Amino acid sequence: MRIEQDIKLDFKDVLIRPKRSTLASRKEVDIRREYTFKWSRQKYHGVPIIAANMDGVGTMAMARAFAAQGDGLTAALHKHYPLDDLVAFYEKEGSANIWFSIGVAERDEEKLEAFLKTPAGAKLDKLCIDVANGYSEPFAHFVRKMREKLPHVTIMAGNVVTGEMTEELLLAGADVVKVGIGPGSVCTTRKMTGVGYPQLSAIIECADAAHGLGGLVCADGGCTVPGDLSKAFGAGADFIMLGGMLAGHDVCEGEVVEENGRKYVTFYGMSSSTAMNKHSGGVAEYRASEGKTVKIPYRGELAPTLQDILGGIRSACTYVGARTLKELSKRTTFVRVTQQINNVFGES
Repeated sequence: MRIEQDIKLDFKDVLIRPKRSTLASRKEVDIRREYTFKWSRQKYHGVPIIAANMDGVGTMAMARAFAAQGDGLTAALHKHYPLDDLVAFYEKEGSANIWFSIGVAERDEEKLEAFLKTPAGAKLDKLCIDVANGYSEPFAHFVRKMREKLPHVTIMAGNVVTGEMTEELLLAGADVVKVGIGPGSVCTTRKMTGVGYPQLSAIIECADAAHGLGGLVCADGGCTVPGDLSKAFGAGADFIMLGGMLAGHDVCEGEVVEENGRKYVTFYGMSSSTAMNKHSGGVAEYRASEGKTVKIPYRGELAPTLQDILGGIRSACTYVGARTLKELSKRTTFVRVTQQINNVFGES
């Protein structure tokens, strides 16, 4: 046993210090990024925000809404869509705005194999390999196997929170490593297992490791307001995956219920008992639920939320003089706030 004494920080623990700027308007800020992925050599150009591969967020309707937005936003489709639905979607809509999501179970690999044998399989260009614990040796082997099988497909894999495992997954063949264990709004991993890592520090450390190898990171979880995205990009995130901030809209799946004159939508983590009862026949006897189920207000159209998110990022750039999103991390100075100092001494 050992204790790391270095303070690790979350989004709530810092603010971005403003700096002099020559920018006169948010209109002057370009929040798109251009990447050439390390292994696939494919190119990306757009706003690097991804809808999480959760039942209520990573939907085909979300992908269509992102495509209509025209900013290069992408959606990681949840892995529970039937094969026929995925084939039909790829054939009709193409692959520009979507990631094909799988886990590492045998049924996930079989589904991918079946998809690749269809005409739509030729359109597969982005694959998200998603597990809760990216530290297992079999997971790295699986990533390496997928890289050998799909040399020209961009692979995003995770989740991890430390530099050494980020490097391991990149060397195994991942182009993008997903960063985050426990920060999601409907994730209870930290409470159930005691395992996790403050998300801001995780992004900083994993981005530093990834960029040294020519790889990229995707900050997954923990963003609850637009300012958190600015902090994540400022910390070095190349992509950001959003769940709760996009949930509850008309492009999300989930039953809308009315209570006391207000509409609500059920939203749950993919390791929750709700998800496991729905997709796996219940919680296996050897594990516990690591997610929760909540009711969130129905939020209607997605466009106003996207405007708030993208507008907040542009505004953050103007405060530090970043003309492009790429410049934001170079111009970001984080200031620790009182909340963190109080926590060190056990105060509320």
